[in-house]
Amino acid sequence: MGITERREREKKERRKAILNCARELILEYGVEKVGMEDIARKAELSKATLYLYFSSKEILFIEICEESARNFLKQIKSFWENGLTGISAIKFLWRGYVELFDDSNEIILIFHVRNYLNSWPNNSAGLNNANEQCKSTFVNAIIEAIKTIIDQCKAEEVFDPDLDSTLATNLILSVFSLVVGNAARLPQESNKPETIINEMMNAFQIMIRGFAKEGVDRTLLDLQA
Repeated sequence: MGITERREREKKERRKAILNCARELILEYGVEKVGMEDIARKAELSKATLYLYFSSKEILFIEICEESARNFLKQIKSFWENGLTGISAIKFLWRGYVELFDDSNEIILIFHVRNYLNSWPNNSAGLNNANEQCKSTFVNAIIEAIKTIIDQCKAEEVFDPDLDSTLATNLILSVFSLVVGNAARLPQESNKPETIINEMMNAFQIMIRGFAKEGVDRTLLDLQA
């Protein structure tokens, strides 16, 4: 391996290490309390070196969010491949969420970091710069997947045909974000995955039953069936 290839590999490894350090800090202290100085200290880098890899905290956080969203999409990609019905797709989406949550904290990172970034004023130079440099491709793909499933349920006459798919998708995301955001504020010893999953399932169950077309047997939408 030549010098150039070795340096590129070292850069990639250091970049990955920085992201891992940031993830650990976010999960331990909450996204609002983590700064570039904290990340640099944990990664054992100078702050100046850290800025060579990420020009702002927002750009670093967007990359974390995107990576977590990409991992979630891997869990649910067979929805597109297997031709599931709308109801089956909803249950498959939920199972993918639970499996990913059991294996890691990717969902907390997606929603908690996304909430933090969305709370910044639109005229924030840092966030505008971040958006220009790193679009939320995978997060947007998750949003589009949820909307597609809702549209399919409407076409199959499971959901109310007058249901606004975009508003329904935003409602699901908002409720999920609220549950995860509340969980992230709890002390780590109280932040039990099974508790969060149960709370999320109850909220999701209520929503999709509320979306159902009049006359549809709502037990068909039981996420545990």
